[in-house]
Amino acid sequence: MYVRALAAVIAFGTLSACAISPKDFESQPVLVDTAMGPVICQLYTPEQVTWDRSIGRPNAMDVATADTICRNEGKRIIQGGEPVYAPTTTDAAATEL
Repeated sequence: MYVRALAAVIAFGTLSACAISPKDFESQPVLVDTAMGPVICQLYTPEQVTWDRSIGRPNAMDVATADTICRNEGKRIIQGGEPVYAPTTTDAAATEL
């Protein structure tokens, strides 16, 4: 009885320590210019685009369209394209100096 409970606790603890979070794989945000305006994408691993999503988009663009643009950008980068990184607040502060 106690052995099963102990085994269950050990198994749960082991599996919970292996939780995979997209946050652990985030890249620097990428900028994609579209006809409607710039889309800022959060890309994740360089092997797949499942988690890739938009984090900034024009007001007239819906989320699904922006996310599709980001997944397409992830595919383009996987195929050897160069990313265009979105400026960050650190970049902006460095250019003011």
